Amino acid sequence: MSRVVSVFLPTLPTDRVRRADPSIAAETPLVVVARSGSKRWLSAVDPNAAKLGLHVGMPAAKAQALVQGLHMVDADPAADLAALERLTLWALTQYSPVVAIDPPDGIVMDTEGADHLQGGEELMLSGLVNRFRAKGLPARAVVADTWGAAHGLARLMTEKTQIIGRGKTADAVARLPLLSLRLNTETVATLRMLGFKTVGELAATPRAPLTLRFGPEIGRRLDQMFGRVAEPIDPIRSPNIVEVHRAFAEPIGAAETIVKYVSRLVAELCLELQAKGLGVRRTDLIVHRVDNTIQALRAGTAKPVRDVVWLTKLFNDRIEKIDPGFGIEKLCLAATMIEPLDDRQMVSSLVEATDVDVTSLIDVLGNRGTQRIYRLAPIASDVPERSVKRVSPVAEEEGRTWPTIWPRPVRLMHRPELIEVIALLPDHPPVSFTWRGKRRRVKRADGPERIFGEWWRRTSEWVAIRDYFAVEDEAGERYWIYRSGNGVDPETGTHRWFIHGTFA
Repeated sequence: MSRVVSVFLPTLPTDRVRRADPSIAAETPLVVVARSGSKRWLSAVDPNAAKLGLHVGMPAAKAQALVQGLHMVDADPAADLAALERLTLWALTQYSPVVAIDPPDGIVMDTEGADHLQGGEELMLSGLVNRFRAKGLPARAVVADTWGAAHGLARLMTEKTQIIGRGKTADAVARLPLLSLRLNTETVATLRMLGFKTVGELAATPRAPLTLRFGPEIGRRLDQMFGRVAEPIDPIRSPNIVEVHRAFAEPIGAAETIVKYVSRLVAELCLELQAKGLGVRRTDLIVHRVDNTIQALRAGTAKPVRDVVWLTKLFNDRIEKIDPGFGIEKLCLAATMIEPLDDRQMVSSLVEATDVDVTSLIDVLGNRGTQRIYRLAPIASDVPERSVKRVSPVAEEEGRTWPTIWPRPVRLMHRPELIEVIALLPDHPPVSFTWRGKRRRVKRADGPERIFGEWWRRTSEWVAIRDYFAVEDEAGERYWIYRSGNGVDPETGTHRWFIHGTFA
């Protein structure tokens, strides 16, 4: 069964305008105005305008009279659609092989078999929403069994993310209003006049009278929402995507046959890439079944490649995940993330190479779902939690080295934990400290090592100070603790103590 994610961008038109014109102040109310003949109305409002009582559909003249200093921009549906297309192409490279535009304000993707690469559905949704918000685009996302259910819930919920369990679609959509069925406004208005308010009420009504009066559209939308009829997602494709495909006169289904044609498609794709001097970082295999459903497999690599044998192996390791159903009528192989790759001639040498290439191991682990493969790199910062960052395991060295003047703990905590300390101020090390309910008496200590705030980041760090101590308790365990402040001036910190790491 498919798992479909619907991403809703409620303020996409105004967000696009702000991104295109940074001179618009963040606190300025912004609206987008549509027109038809002499009529002008608000087609989109940002949160600032909404707080002032403006709403979609309000006459533009009335809105201008109500709010002084209102920033009004003419609607540009083509620009909105282009922005949505760019976001969809970005999501295609990051989250799933099957991603499509859900106009005018959404993205839909089938994440079956791809969510484990993001750490599961919960982490995938939260990461997706946070990345959109980092781009200045508030978003809401829902994952459900069907496109219709995810679409309706995403546009009517108040939370940022929601996960509808497998088989729970009927209960989740029963109370949704009729607008969530993606019917035209005239049909919805007529249904309301007849007394229908929710999807559940409409679904419980005999189908024949509805079809006789409204045609088959209501029944089709209900079946799509409840999963009785498949609603395939046609993946978006960019002109820059290199793609090869193979259609079959007779459907195929045997694993050996699938492997044979996948290997042929990989060879064709590598030839296309070689002709363009490109390598692939992310390759998607799209499987079109005869029952009008789509399955997809994604293979990623740590660096650009066009090795036929290696790419074939990455897909063959996961062929068993393909369910051919009643047969496969088409296979497509697309390079959705490509980078330049030059052919390098191997230089003969009497000395064996000493560098060990671990990228194949990284590729295997990554395609099995161990997506969080990274290495740590130093950053020029005295603040411990800012002095390290995660980088790609094959990223090039930047020339920075780890500090060696003062010892650093093997394990640095994600967040410093508050402890209770007995110590003589201002510069003496702790005599004892209590951490996680256990009191530890300090036997040896070294410090203080004073670290100052980074004043160029924010004004609150101009006078901020931390005094770090490396301490050892009676059991021989060593800890890295610090006091916030210099022990004298309250302006430098709270003078509370924290544990920040543990030594081996």
